[in-house]
Amino acid sequence: MSGTQKLVVAFAIVLHMLDGFDILVMSFTATDISATWGLSDSQLGVLLSSGLIGMALGSVFLAPLADKFGRRNLILLSLSFITAGMLLSSVSQNMVLFAVMRLLTGFGIGGILVNLNVITAEFTSDKWRTLCLTLFASGYPLGAILSGGIAVILIADFGWRAVFLFGGICSGVMIPMVYMLLPESLDYLLGQRRSDTLEKVNKVLGRMGHQPIVELPELPATDSINESKLRQLFSPNIRRSTILFWIAIFAVLFNFYFVMSWTPRLLTAAGLSAEQGISGGVALNLGGIIGSLTLGYLAAFLNLQRLIAVFMLLAIVFTVAFSQFYTELIIALVLATGIGFMLNAAVAGLFALGPSLYPVSIRSTGMGWAIGIGRVGALISPIVAGSLLDNGWETASLYNLFAVSLLISMVSIFIIKRAAPQAP
Repeated sequence: MSGTQKLVVAFAIVLHMLDGFDILVMSFTATDISATWGLSDSQLGVLLSSGLIGMALGSVFLAPLADKFGRRNLILLSLSFITAGMLLSSVSQNMVLFAVMRLLTGFGIGGILVNLNVITAEFTSDKWRTLCLTLFASGYPLGAILSGGIAVILIADFGWRAVFLFGGICSGVMIPMVYMLLPESLDYLLGQRRSDTLEKVNKVLGRMGHQPIVELPELPATDSINESKLRQLFSPNIRRSTILFWIAIFAVLFNFYFVMSWTPRLLTAAGLSAEQGISGGVALNLGGIIGSLTLGYLAAFLNLQRLIAVFMLLAIVFTVAFSQFYTELIIALVLATGIGFMLNAAVAGLFALGPSLYPVSIRSTGMGWAIGIGRVGALISPIVAGSLLDNGWETASLYNLFAVSLLISMVSIFIIKRAAPQAP
């Protein structure tokens, strides 16, 4: 892979770290925000879900625009939304305004996440694609770990608002860097037929160390300009894969965002200190980094779908065990690390699998809708958890309930293995 290809992967990892920071910072500041405005668990669940609702909307309505206007342009636009949302969150004076700003932040993250995943897949070689996609996926838990560490420091000295201010500044700094250094997707450019398309393609090829081309290749016969991109997701050859992938990603993110959003708060409610609760969240994401990288390594030798299913099965085992020992700090931290390891490996595997299910012309649309459907599960789960807690549910029962969704996702993955078409 050329230096330009490696630069794209590096950008994707750093930006995904910021996504992890910006969305999961809520789980680390939840206790302080709740104390500031005197929120119930149900109200806190709404705030935890606000960013996730935005992510779902961004994935479905913002991300697919990249197929028309370009991956790089959508990444820049998404970063602008994220920066504005984080900065304005830091000065919000009531729950309603704060929720709206979290929605705006999530909208940008939904747009950027899909296109970072797609542009990473498009710029990497066949040999290194799965590894690079899992390296990209590891950026999310790494950003979450940083948000936990930074939250502890900033909250102690300046209060919870400073954490959101820090995230907004970091996102803003990335806008000029992306504008100057990140190239447009070559696959996207090759799908265009404008007067300057050949020139733009050769510029990117030059940055990658390749010889220029004298004419654009013919578009594949499957690229239809008359059929809507959404309808193409349900064409006979990929309909089954689309539906099964939607089920799998909905169910796994339903579990993932309950665990990631509520665990620090629930550990604190069980009698641990606020710092120990944050440590539980950090343990989840530390395990997540290791799990994502492990998945990337193993996928070079083993079947990806089988790996995803195995990691989901192990995640179920660790989640059920955690439900029994969450009040014992050391055991809880070990099990939380295991849950993070298995869950993030499974999610990274789904993100690596997804782009191969769709042809280039609808790849952002396909991944955008899939991740958007997944975000519906993600945004529902914190609200469901908050409502169940207000109605007297025990913490152990919650973790066991949410483990069922992993079983559903695991079964879908076994079936999608036989339904997936060959990668283009």
